[in-house]
Amino acid sequence: MPPSYYAPTGGHPGQDQLLTDRAVFTDAYAVIPKGTMRDIVTSFLPFWEKTRLWVLSRPLSGFAETFSQYIMEVAPGGGSDRPETDPMAEGVLFVVEGSAVLSVDGAEHVLAPGGYAFLPAGTDWALHNTGSDMLRFHWIRKAYEPVPGLPHPDVLITNENDIAPTPMPGTDGKWATTRFVDPADLRHDMHVTIVTFQPGAVIPFAETHVMEHGLYVLEGKAVYRLNQDWVEVEAGDYMWLRAFCPQACYAGGPGKFRYLLYKDVNRHMALRPPGTLSHQSTSSVRPAAE
Repeated sequence: MPPSYYAPTGGHPGQDQLLTDRAVFTDAYAVIPKGTMRDIVTSFLPFWEKTRLWVLSRPLSGFAETFSQYIMEVAPGGGSDRPETDPMAEGVLFVVEGSAVLSVDGAEHVLAPGGYAFLPAGTDWALHNTGSDMLRFHWIRKAYEPVPGLPHPDVLITNENDIAPTPMPGTDGKWATTRFVDPADLRHDMHVTIVTFQPGAVIPFAETHVMEHGLYVLEGKAVYRLNQDWVEVEAGDYMWLRAFCPQACYAGGPGKFRYLLYKDVNRHMALRPPGTLSHQSTSSVRPAAE
């Protein structure tokens, strides 16, 4: 079966509905269920026409600080010729519903569901919904961290359906990752992948590592371990993890459990605020011993 992609549609619950929900925000993680993505919490952006968005995550001091993630909703005839106003921001687009016409350096590309685009910082791009259906896509943004001697990464436009997932060793293919960029390509300082678990598959240990995470459930349901808690999640839910938050997973079925995953990668850990070293006098740096 072809993959499915959950997308929110907004609206509001009726006055007869209970207030109880699964939303939670802790020091280590947040769970934003699909039921919280209502009309009242949408946002708007400059230079975007017929467009609204749900902000799933944003840099937050003391929590997750490297990225933002939106679900964009563009009505027919909408879009932008000036989508990104930060020249240092790189981005990933992933389409979950409808189709987008993406223009990059004057060339047009059609992104259907499963469509992926990596847009390096400073890329000249535009996006429009020229069809008759609503367009919904994820937009993940990060401030690029250049490294002297490494060129910037290239534009990449592809579709999930054209990439074979990479099985996790020793799992008989029950746990696999669809990788859009080569993990060994150190030009990239962010990875956006799709993780797939077959029914009954698990992350069999509490992963604890430095990468910040954004996990949007595209399909299915599972029980996910976050820090000390087990939480139930399903298609349309979002999990936001700060660095070192322990995580594990059990996919109980009946179908596949799949999520879109962001994490920051391939860079030294910053040891001081940006610009601090450049303001120091070179005489204050101790010379090497002779």
